[in-house]
Amino acid sequence: MLRPRRSISKLKPVVHGGTYYIRSDDLRIPPKGIIDFSVNHNPYGPAPEVLAVVRSGSIDSYPDPEATELRNCLSKKLRVRSDNLIVGNGSTELIRLIAIAYFEQNDRVLIPQPTYGEYEAACQMMGAKVIRQPVLKEDECFRLDIERLIFLIRKFKPKGVFLCNPNNPTGQCVTCNDIAKLLPAFPDCLFIIDEAYITFAESEDDFSSLSLIHHNNLVILRSMTKDYALAGLRLGYAVAALPIIGILKKICPPWNVNTMAQLAGMIALRSQNYIEECKSRIRMAKGFLMTQLNHIGLAVIPSQANFFLVKVGDAECFYWSLLGKGFLVRDCTSFGLSEYIRIAPRALHECKRLVAAMKEVLDESATASWKSY
Repeated sequence: MLRPRRSISKLKPVVHGGTYYIRSDDLRIPPKGIIDFSVNHNPYGPAPEVLAVVRSGSIDSYPDPEATELRNCLSKKLRVRSDNLIVGNGSTELIRLIAIAYFEQNDRVLIPQPTYGEYEAACQMMGAKVIRQPVLKEDECFRLDIERLIFLIRKFKPKGVFLCNPNNPTGQCVTCNDIAKLLPAFPDCLFIIDEAYITFAESEDDFSSLSLIHHNNLVILRSMTKDYALAGLRLGYAVAALPIIGILKKICPPWNVNTMAQLAGMIALRSQNYIEECKSRIRMAKGFLMTQLNHIGLAVIPSQANFFLVKVGDAECFYWSLLGKGFLVRDCTSFGLSEYIRIAPRALHECKRLVAAMKEVLDESATASWKSY
């Protein structure tokens, strides 16, 4: 029997939001009739003009392998050269391309925990040694201690460091000034800054690292599936210095971004008023949820993103209890946070229903505990 590489044999699937598991045989199935608070994207859907162009687009020709028009649109919006951009089939494809391009067997890669699981998976595919350093502490609201990170980089001398900013699942941000300290201090280390949720950050200008792309050891990842609600089309991009983009282009699959995604991306970039309106509604819903959940006795961790953690005790049990009432949240056990769930706001009327359901779960749990006593 043919065997894959050892690093592939050891891979485990990464758990994501937006799906749940049937306990009997661990089959992943899409939730139907469920109100989904587990995915961190714009709950209001794409702008109407985006839907219109997707319905009318042509699919009888190959897509532009360079995504030239989309990169030009991104170039204008971000104020960077189009040559500093590469577009991917979602940012997760770009995470894997970076790992293929830069990490080899036994290279060390530092990934502060808890964070997005695809970083580790991409590194393991290449046989790299992942340093899973739990530097984000509960008693500090899971904020990254940049001085502690610098100490760890000096100690382990990794070839790469992944930082999610805002971090998933904690919603905490690292400032651009902090990133600026790292780049010149460790020129032989590649810093991959995942800004998939940066549009939702409360002060984007303070946290975006775009002004630092002249450094030859920085890659910034962005996702258009989150803010522009294009998850079904898969669309992301990376911004970096020309040498890095050139390397990534060498290994990027041809026609990796389909025609519909490229069209939708270009139109979505013109819908800034719609996005700003959505962001305002999301912030309002987030504030409502955090206040109400505090009122019913749950510990809510402040965040700077469009999602936040809630301490519920037994996260898996709470997750299943809510699912039974028609609500899907993110059980954070796979992040190593077995007492937490993650919630991303939806429309206000749906948030009100979620709060009522969570109160019911708490009341039922208290009743069960009293009876057993």
